[in-house]
Amino acid sequence: MRKICSAGRDRDCITRRDLLRGGALGLGAASLPGLVSDAEAAGTRAPGVAPEQGAGYDPAPLADHHQHLFSPALAALLSPAPPAAPARPFTAADLIPLLDAAGVRRAVVLSTAYIFSQPKKKVENDDERVKADNDWTAEQVARFPERLIGFCSINPLKDYALQELARCAENPHLRRGLKLHFGNSLVDYHDERHVRQLRRVFRAANEHRMAIVVHMRTSSEAKVAYGREEAHIFLNQILPAAPDVPVQIAHLAGDGGFSDPLIDQTAAVFAEAIARDDPRTRRLWFDVATVTTSEAPQPEKAARIVSRMRTLGVRRILFGSDAATETWTPRKGWETFRKLPLSDAEFRIIAMNVPPYMRRDRRARLRHPPG
Repeated sequence: MRKICSAGRDRDCITRRDLLRGGALGLGAASLPGLVSDAEAAGTRAPGVAPEQGAGYDPAPLADHHQHLFSPALAALLSPAPPAAPARPFTAADLIPLLDAAGVRRAVVLSTAYIFSQPKKKVENDDERVKADNDWTAEQVARFPERLIGFCSINPLKDYALQELARCAENPHLRRGLKLHFGNSLVDYHDERHVRQLRRVFRAANEHRMAIVVHMRTSSEAKVAYGREEAHIFLNQILPAAPDVPVQIAHLAGDGGFSDPLIDQTAAVFAEAIARDDPRTRRLWFDVATVTTSEAPQPEKAARIVSRMRTLGVRRILFGSDAATETWTPRKGWETFRKLPLSDAEFRIIAMNVPPYMRRDRRARLRHPPG
C-alpha cells in the first residue's frame, strides 16, 4: 500500500502537496468539566499517555483540535492510477500512538467525507459516499471514546447538505460538530446563492447545537476571490446565522502556512471586530493547524504570525496539527509551533485552551472564549 508522506523523495508515498491538491487536508479555561482532571489541567499528563523523551514544552497541549483520518474508500479515491501504489488508509488506531508520543490527551477528528462531493472529483452517488464516510469516521472515534471526538462533514452547497447535517446530529459520535471546507467545495463569497445556502447550513448547525470548524479560505487553484472583502462577507452575512455555537476558523483563516499576505489581511478583519467587542465574535476561535510547518519560519514571518495571534487574543487560539504523515505528526506540529517567539505564558495558555465542544455533554451551556 502507498504511504502518506510529506517529502517528495520516496516514490512509494503520496506527498502532503498531492493530498492538498486532491482536497484531502484542507483538509479558554483549561479544566472544563468532563474533559480533564484538575491535575491534568495543572500540567500532569493523563494516565496512559507516555510522551517520548524530551517531547517539547511541558505541558503538552490538552487536545489536538484539527485532525483527520482517511477511510479505505477515501484512500482509493485519492490514489493515483496504476501502476503506482495506492494510498494507505489512516485509522484511529494509527492516530492514537501519535497522540501518545506528543503527550496529547484528546483530538478532534474532522471527517473528510466532503471530498467525495468535491466538484472536480465527479463522484457518482456522492451523497451515499459522503454518508458512508461520515459513518466510518463515527465508527473510528467510537473505538476510543475517551480520546477522540468526531465531527461530521459536508459540502455545504450540495442539495443534500441539510439532510446529511440533520442525520449527523442524531449520531452520538458526530453530533458535536460540523466541518466545512469552502475551498474544496468551491464556495464563492460573491455568489449570493452560495451565501444564502451557507446561512442555511450555519443556522441548521446552530439549531442542532453543533460547533462549526470552517476552512474559510476559498480555492486558490480556481482563483476564487479571498481577502478582507470576503472576510467582511463572512462576518456580516454568514457568521450571524450561528450565534450560539463555537465557530472555529481553521488554519488561522488560511490554508496552511502564513506566507500569502491575503491570509493576514483576512484575519485582521476578525481582530478588528474582536477589538471593538463585536458580539458576533464572542464564540469565535482560531486553530493554528499547519500555520507553522516542518521548518522554522523566517523571523519576519514568525513575528507576523505572533502579532496576528495576539491581536486575535491567545485565549482564542487552539492547537491543531492537521493530518499526520510519515514526517508530520502532532508532536512535530507542537515542536515547530513552539519555535514561534511567544512567551512561555502564552504557550501555556494556548496549550490549555479547550473550547466548549470538548465537554462530554454537548448540551451543556455553551461559553464564549474567555477574556
